[in-house]
Amino acid sequence: MTTHGPVMPVRTCGGCDMPWPSPTRKRELRGEYPDAPVSLALHLGAYLVQATEDMPWTPAGVLHRRFLGWTREECVTGTGARTQHRAVSSCAGRT
Repeated sequence: MTTHGPVMPVRTCGGCDMPWPSPTRKRELRGEYPDAPVSLALHLGAYLVQATEDMPWTPAGVLHRRFLGWTREECVTGTGARTQHRAVSSCAGRT
């Protein structure tokens, strides 16, 4: 069980006090859903919906990037090369 769970209502990380999901939790989630990017997106989408209800003052684009946008980030391979990927699973095993 991770200590990097969301602390409600503004969803800070319980492990490091950064905005959730923190970099550590993102790495953990990538490991938990290595071949299931759609399942990860659905999981994070549920958090996004809850966050929009708890933080109505936060612009939707900001919340979307925070909860879902990172799943499409580029990967840095072991050689330091950067590659753009469409899904989290594409990064599995490359870092």
